[in-house]
Amino acid sequence: MTHKFDADYRIGGFSIGGGGLALMAGPCSLESLDLGMEVAATMKGICAERGVGYIFKASFDKANRTSIRSWRGPGLAAGLEQLARIKNELSVPVMTDIHEHWQAEEAGKVADILQIPAFLCRQTDLLTAAARTGRILNVKKAQFLAPEDMANAADKCREAGNGRVLLCERGTMMGYHQLVVDMRSLVTMRALGCPVVFDATHSVQRPGALGQASGGDRAMALPLARAAAAVGIDALFVETHPDPDRAKSDGPNMIPLREMGAFLDDVLAIHRARPK
Repeated sequence: MTHKFDADYRIGGFSIGGGGLALMAGPCSLESLDLGMEVAATMKGICAERGVGYIFKASFDKANRTSIRSWRGPGLAAGLEQLARIKNELSVPVMTDIHEHWQAEEAGKVADILQIPAFLCRQTDLLTAAARTGRILNVKKAQFLAPEDMANAADKCREAGNGRVLLCERGTMMGYHQLVVDMRSLVTMRALGCPVVFDATHSVQRPGALGQASGGDRAMALPLARAAAAVGIDALFVETHPDPDRAKSDGPNMIPLREMGAFLDDVLAIHRARPK
């Protein structure tokens, strides 16, 4: 059944949680402006052809990389400059994650959606600072939390004056280097009064499996995305790259850009077949 949500989730000419499926997609990190432009332009076209609302996603700083020597990104100032150009030149909403409460205000001047990383979804100062920007928030459920515990994260944002909260499932720890997705969490989190997002590519991540970097199995992303669509989601999160095996972060679980049209078609077929 289509849910009714109290907050206004309109963005870029569409609404998240209105019965359609929105797509958040882009490279893991802002490796370069040219890469961001290529991915955003390609995904905008793919989504426009299918009537899907599109949000470009990329990180200016991967502050939680496994190794101190891992690529982190261009940083706040240069990253926001890239995001602003992608947003303005391609007319697409943009989303990026923040890791420190002091980043919220500046990031909120550019990003249409601020994302709270899973490891940080209990950080009160971070949540409240992000909420005060008035931007839509995509709060990822921590790998160590039960889905009903995300009520507390949503309440912190609401108490700070912002009810525009999305809750995102990205897998739960299941032994060393493994994640498992409990699809029941999507139902539970939606019942908290928030649209739900399924992160298909981080859910197939294998944290720390490569020693100094995380591994992953991108072949499992589509089966999980199909299952999530069958249960019911409001937005799908997918990281994509023209050449994932050469990406500077999260390559093993990213979907090749050339495959994204077919990937989205498979998920949409299930999403649109669900009873409304």
